[in-house]
Formats: sequence, structure tokens, C-alpha cells
Amino acid sequence: MTERALSFGAVAAAYERFRPGYPGELFDLVAGYAGRPLRRGLEIGAGTGKATRLFAERGVAVTATEPDAAMLAELRKHVDVRTVRAAFEELPAGERYDLVYAAAALHWTVPEGRWERVAGLLEPGGVFASFGGPFLLTDPEVERAVATARAPFLDRDDVPSPDGTPPENAMQWPGTELLESAWFTDVQQHRIERRFVMSASDYVGHLATISAYLELPAEVREQAFERILRALPERVEVNADIMAHLARRRAGRDG
Repeated sequence: MTERALSFGAVAAAYERFRPGYPGELFDLVAGYAGRPLRRGLEIGAGTGKATRLFAERGVAVTATEPDAAMLAELRKHVDVRTVRAAFEELPAGERYDLVYAAAALHWTVPEGRWERVAGLLEPGGVFASFGGPFLLTDPEVERAVATARAPFLDRDDVPSPDGTPPENAMQWPGTELLESAWFTDVQQHRIERRFVMSASDYVGHLATISAYLELPAEVREQAFERILRALPERVEVNADIMAHLARRRAGRDG
């Protein structure tokens, strides 16, 4: 767990306002893959509960885990579930769930032993799901203008693939790791298309919840946002597709 992973609490209210929720189509995808009732679920890095609501409102008894107290406090305003303030690596062994999932949070977990820990939290045959995706400006000219405005402050504002998988690869991370894990089988990758049109100020509000900007000194961060805002038209279209990875815990392994 890095400092960057713990940077979101300072903007918990903005995170709740500017990060979108998840569509019912995503739950249907996970539930259909499971092929059996999802009664108990564990969420890794729940944040303000964007994905928590999706599963809890559809009958899953969710335990939402999150290391940041401010993010958990914001989550509790919006959904009534069991919460645990802890990083994934700090979760005690013992309890097992039908579903373990992470919404735009898995890349913050420690790679060593990751899949054995996930498997240890799942019933045999239980489902693991990871999903999320960046906000990408659909207009190439607008994207270039934003990149130019951002350049004095940041070379890039995304989080690179943790295992170095290039964007053009057919299977993306964490599917690449799941395919190699002896703990999981039936690895699938799905894309759910999403497009949003938002104001320039709301787009910058979303940028204010991205860790790359949160690492900048406050004064520098505000300068970056001012330049980016000036580079934007009044309204922008973004590609916010969700990339979902699903896998099943092998029933024959102990752990």
C-alpha cells in the first residue's frame, strides 16, 4: 500500500460527486457468470461505495473494506453495509465469501501473494471480479490540447498496467495474471460501453480525484487545473468503458 493509494481521503466528497456509479449491466454480468446466488461479497478498496451500492441493492450482503477513514465515512452516508477499515493485505483469514471484487482498486494491492490471498477469501467455486476503466476524451484534438496543458505538471495522469501489459494486448491486466494463477480458472474479460457528456468544470472535478494530481503540491495542482480548464470546450464527451475481469476459484485447491 503506497502513499498514492491513500491519497483519496482528502477529496472523498469530490470522489463521491465526480466519480460515476456502476450500471446494472455489470451486476448482471457478474451474477450470470457466477451461475448461483451471490449471498455474501467482500469488496476490496470500496472507496465511497460506488460499486458497493450496485451489489448491496441487489441483495448481496457486502463487507466493504477500505484503508482510508475519510473514504469509509463517505461510504457510510450512502449505503448501509458492514465495513472494515483495512487494506486488503491486512484482512484476517477465516471468513469466506461467494464473491470477492474490486472496483478500480486492485492495482493498489501488493502483488506478492495477491492471488493466494484472494483465493483464501473465496469459497471453492467462488467468483472474483475486477472492473474499472479510465475517463478518455473522445475528441483527439481536445485530448491533445489537454495533454499540452498538463505537460508542464505531469507527463501522464493514468496508472500504467501493473504488469506492463501494453494497451493493444487482447487480454489486459489482471486477466493476464489470473490466467497464470494456479488458484483460478475460467478467466473472462468483458467490456461494457459507457459514454458521458459533461461540462468542462465537471471533467476537471473528476481529474481532481485522480491520484497523479493528488500527489502534486496544492498550488501546482490548481495551476494545472486552470490550464486544463482553459484548454477545454464548454462540454466534453468521454469514453468511460468498463473493463471487467472474472475468474473462478478452483474447487480442488486447499487454502
